[in-house]
Amino acid sequence: MSYVPPHLRTSSTPSSHCLPTATRNSTTTKTSSETLEYDHKFYSSNPHYSLKNSSSAPPSFSNGARRTSGNLPLSRALAVPEPVFQQWKPSERVFRLKPEQIEEVRLRLNVDVTVASDSPPAPAPIESFTDMCLHSSIMKDIAFHEYTRPTSIQAQAMPVALSGRDLLGCAETGSGKTAAFTIPMIQHCLAQPPIRRGDGPLALVLAPTRELAQQIEKEVKAFSRSLESFRTAIVVGGTNIAEQRSELRAGVNIVVATPGRFIDHLQQGNTSLSRISFVVLDEADRMLDMGFEPQIREYWLQILACAIMSRSTVMRNLPKKHQTLLFSATMPVEIEALAQEYLTNPVQVKVGKVSSPTANVSQILEKVVESEKIDRLLALLVEEASQAERSGHSLPLTIVFVERKTRCDEVTEALVAQGLHAVALHGGRSQSERESALRDFRTGSTNILVATDVASRGLDVTGVAHVVNLDLPKTMEDYVHRIGRTGRAGSTGQATSFYTDRDMFLVAHIRKAIADVESGNTVAFATGKVARRKEREAAAAQKEARLALSRLSMTGPTSINIEDKYRYMLAPTNIKKEGAADDAWDD
Repeated sequence: MSYVPPHLRTSSTPSSHCLPTATRNSTTTKTSSETLEYDHKFYSSNPHYSLKNSSSAPPSFSNGARRTSGNLPLSRALAVPEPVFQQWKPSERVFRLKPEQIEEVRLRLNVDVTVASDSPPAPAPIESFTDMCLHSSIMKDIAFHEYTRPTSIQAQAMPVALSGRDLLGCAETGSGKTAAFTIPMIQHCLAQPPIRRGDGPLALVLAPTRELAQQIEKEVKAFSRSLESFRTAIVVGGTNIAEQRSELRAGVNIVVATPGRFIDHLQQGNTSLSRISFVVLDEADRMLDMGFEPQIREYWLQILACAIMSRSTVMRNLPKKHQTLLFSATMPVEIEALAQEYLTNPVQVKVGKVSSPTANVSQILEKVVESEKIDRLLALLVEEASQAERSGHSLPLTIVFVERKTRCDEVTEALVAQGLHAVALHGGRSQSERESALRDFRTGSTNILVATDVASRGLDVTGVAHVVNLDLPKTMEDYVHRIGRTGRAGSTGQATSFYTDRDMFLVAHIRKAIADVESGNTVAFATGKVARRKEREAAAAQKEARLALSRLSMTGPTSINIEDKYRYMLAPTNIKKEGAADDAWDD
């Protein structure tokens, strides 16, 4: 059964906006006057704020779970100011750029921009934070953190977001996507009427994992440190929900959340959608992978339901417009469908070779018998630690990826027994244990992080020099995300992958990708749920073909039919006599 917002549920005591007109009018008389008084006070003291009313505005963004708090009068709870969308303009220098100059900048930044034929051109990329005309407090924090110039995704995505348009952003790992939406989001929040107790947030960021949400919140706080009354809440599972409830009810500017826990708070009436006018879906492809599409869809259904049902006095107090930014490391068909459904005439920004192994990551494939993998890992890392010690350094930060939670703990214990500093990170650990592991790894007090795929996406840890795939993942897309933890932001890194015969399908794809990178060709492979399912099916078919070859090799020379799409992996196709070497499987 789909979620029904509290104000739409059948109840013996209906809320005021579900009452008959006469009854509702008596209830909302005070609401209207209080709203007008609040708006007058705010706008008279802030003359530079202006409401943006446009006939081409996207669908209404309204309250899907507006609560009536016992601590707040009903009229106060319903007094929802209109969102403010300021008319942003870059510096005069950028404003005067000609179309050919804009294209020249995009070419230099390796940025591809697409807009619908009936939409206005996208704003020009800006290669200086000063030219973006940001709030003075944000500029102060940018200088404090020694950000000198925007990255490619920031240079193009930030002007799009600052202009109030929807955005579909796609860039390679470590490109600075988080700051690309964090800074415009804070700028948008600073233009809004002040948050009051009981208000829902002004902006919402949804992320697939707790770790990524915490990382985003850290970035938000970094660029709002100079703002004394600016409040951010992180809403994720595995932590005290009562503390989150208190924060949300007190009123916050920005909420960074995982979808499941945020829906929990909406259902409990701890927060609302009434004042949200800026929405970010980060790592959207990962959210779909993890099965969060129903929660995302439910979130938007609440908005649509309220827009349909709230054709009353209350509707005048609900936001008329919202802005949505969707960021994804890959661009599968599922993400394109999501963007088409929830974004309004978005500007699509792609930077670099999206979802492809980068040339600054050295990739090594090593065939190892399954039972010897851990011993080989220990030998590799002990040797690296010894080399580092001889040169007067500590072991560089290393991430070891494994397939299962139990194996994660097993490998960590083995590394610690060898005198190495290692911690485990997986979904079976408590939230405090996961936070502690990441903190120790980030600060360098622990050199080795042993993890399942919970750490393969979105996490940005500076200085990871080596990624080891003790167990290869099932798909090429997951492999790319894993090795993307190193070689970030222009640095170099190394990725070592152990494999067995069962991994040969993926190994063939990795070898082809390595060859493409070395030759400067584009690394192309399908992404998304459907593509991964087809890849797993192809791998299973290839495994069956290999087993068939193995069985037939016992009967002497013969030949079998192999589908063309697997033929390049099974050279030669003629079976050799028993005992002959098979170059297709031995390195």
